[in-house]
Formats: sequence, structure tokens, C-alpha cells
Amino acid sequence: MSSAEVEPAKVEEGEAAVRRRSPLLFLLPLILFGGLAVIFGIGLFSGDASRVPSALIGKAAPAITLAPIEGLQRDGQPVPAFGNADLGKGRATIVNVFASWCAPCKVEHPLLLGLSQTDAARQGKVALVGINYKDEAENARRFLGALGNPFSAVGADKAGRAAIEWGVYGVPETFLIGPDGRILDKHVGPLDQAAAAKLLQRALMGR
Repeated sequence: MSSAEVEPAKVEEGEAAVRRRSPLLFLLPLILFGGLAVIFGIGLFSGDASRVPSALIGKAAPAITLAPIEGLQRDGQPVPAFGNADLGKGRATIVNVFASWCAPCKVEHPLLLGLSQTDAARQGKVALVGINYKDEAENARRFLGALGNPFSAVGADKAGRAAIEWGVYGVPETFLIGPDGRILDKHVGPLDQAAAAKLLQRALMGR
């Protein structure tokens, strides 16, 4: 038999082997994709979602200069802008990033008011300030006027540049700055009672 001739039985065996392999070859990409999706899902949803790591933890807070919210008052006095000059004065500072259009910000707001009314805040041992993210002054004033203003200073980050410098993922976020101006902690998402209490405790400890 010449090299060009092939026995019919061998041809049939080859075709059968191809048919057996074909479904596996077709399913292989789907199996790989499914495995990657499972790994990604475990990484995304395991642990505490509020504990997003930040490369800035332990480092000095990035320098920012913000304007005050036009027309915002507290106790009949204009509320000053927040900037790095307000940090590192020998006391801890809780910095909350918020916006009037942010629904979770409304959820956590009573806790911020509670922090502002603690003895630590009233006695100046801990400062509570805000960064108003991508908001209009009128809307920010209405938000704080309706819900109460817990902040001794508020900086208007209308373009969102300061938030980028601070590594903000989205609002709300809350940072704890130590007495030396370094970022001690970061909470992503709305504060709950436990998170607010922990931030205050760490603020009083100064570390």
C-alpha cells in the first residue's frame, strides 16, 4: 500500500478521537474563565469591604489646598476651609469625605454628629473636618443645613482633585490623621456605630 493510501479503519479511529477531544477543547476556555471568576469573587467579597488597604497609611497626608464652601455657617460664623495647615497640631483629626448627592452619606451622618458632640471633640482633643466632594455649594449648604453640620472646617473639592491625591475610592470615606499629620486609618463606605467608636478611640490614643 502506497503512502498516499490510508486504511478506512484508521481514518474512522482518527475522526472518533477528534470528536472525543472537541468538546473538551471547546469547554476549556469556559472552565478557565469560571475558575478565574471564582478566585476574583473570593478576593472581592471576603473579609471586611470597608478595610480597603491604602498605600498612604502611615504616611503624611497629601498636601491639599481647598476653598471654603461659600455661604456655609455654623453657630452664626462662617465655616473655614479645611487644608493641611489644620493637621499635625498635636491632636488627631477625623476627615470625612462626603457629598450631598451621596445616599450613604446621609445614612452615616447621625454618627458624625454624635462624634462632634463627644467630650473629645468639644474639648478640642479631636477635630472633625469634611471634604465636600464634587458638589455644588448650594447643595452642600442645604445638606448640612437640613441634617446638621458636625464639621469645624469644610473644604470644597469641586473638581475631585484632592480626593484623587488622598486615594479616595468613592464617597463616603473617612480618614484618621494622627497628631503628627500622618494617616493612621481609613474607612471606606458609611460609618457604623462600631467603626465610629473605633476611630474615636484611636484618635484619642493618637496612634
